[in-house]
Amino acid sequence: MNDDNLRKTRKTRVIRNPSRGIYDRETAYEIIDSTPMCHVSYTIDSQPYITPTFQWRKENWIYWHGSSASRFLKSAESTPVAINIFQFDGLVLARSGLHHSANYRSVTLFGIAELISDSRKEEALKDFVDNLIPGRWETLRPVKPQEIRATMILGMPIEEGSVKVRSGAPVDDAEDYDLPIWAGVIPFRTSIGEAVPDSVLPSHIDVPDHIKGFRLGRKID
Repeated sequence: MNDDNLRKTRKTRVIRNPSRGIYDRETAYEIIDSTPMCHVSYTIDSQPYITPTFQWRKENWIYWHGSSASRFLKSAESTPVAINIFQFDGLVLARSGLHHSANYRSVTLFGIAELISDSRKEEALKDFVDNLIPGRWETLRPVKPQEIRATMILGMPIEEGSVKVRSGAPVDDAEDYDLPIWAGVIPFRTSIGEAVPDSVLPSHIDVPDHIKGFRLGRKID
């Protein structure tokens, strides 16, 4: 396998609209790094479950976390999981209902969830916080041992997966392009608002630079 590509398998091969399938690792990383949210699916007692959670990437690993009491995380350790990261970019309005679509960027990954040991948890939590807001961790009070114990972190190497992307204008049947029907794209964009201070925050505490300069799409390498 080319190390620059995700591993293409029966699960990851894009069948419908294969031209939208991408296996380039850097494209996958760009989408993973563009949002902190993902959905992780597990199988517990032969039943499917899915949960939204924060994710972060460090080099060629993806991580997610939750409570040590979570039955999802406890059941996921050393078992197959699937992770999806999705960005919705717009509604695509065609001249027929059948050809309406969406512009989007999506990464789906498969692998075996690995439990991050207690000795590595603090480093992983620092990566999590600094991946969200670079420079934040060093401004916080030290993490407490009981907080580390209460947190479970799972990770897996980014190896088996695929990217699927749809962009651009609607695609209609040739005979429909002359119909007097509006067609086009309604873009969707994520906007970042101005930081709102906690209502009990003392007035002399200014917004730090790492908050003023916040933007999505940063990563820890």
